[in-house]
Amino acid sequence: MRHGDKINNLSRTASHRKVLLSGLACQLIEHKKIVTTLAKAKALRPFVEPLITKSKENTTHQRRMVFSYLGKKEAVMELFDNVSPKVGGRAGGYTRIIKLGKRVGDNAELALIELVDFNDIYGKGVGETAAKKTRTRRGGSKKAAAAEEKAEEVKSEPAAEEAPKEDAAEA
Repeated sequence: MRHGDKINNLSRTASHRKVLLSGLACQLIEHKKIVTTLAKAKALRPFVEPLITKSKENTTHQRRMVFSYLGKKEAVMELFDNVSPKVGGRAGGYTRIIKLGKRVGDNAELALIELVDFNDIYGKGVGETAAKKTRTRRGGSKKAAAAEEKAEEVKSEPAAEEAPKEDAAEA
């Protein structure tokens, strides 16, 4: 029975699993995204996210603690120097797993695991707040659209009038 056994052993011994996750974590930190099997990606997430949390506090002790997990000096430097400042304001959830389908050779489920703050496609809306939308009843949306068009016309007309005056002043 496996009551309370939450760790995925990945069909490996403890030492082999530790080295595997360490290597995957180093690659994820250096390249910001990697493609691996779904099971490895799901096992990597709880391994790497506490390391990213530790990197928010840039002290010698935290660097040594992270190095004991990763074992690669370049990955530790990348984590503390580049990754940590970007995720400083985030409370957690530093990684995203996207399923890619099945591998042709052995039909294994593939997944892309990436650092959330380093993705340009999904990160475009970060920090931007949407304008407050008010609900209207029945024909109110037509009136609101007409009012917006008039406001845009008013804004564009003074700019068009100012341009000829500047040209005349320069001549």
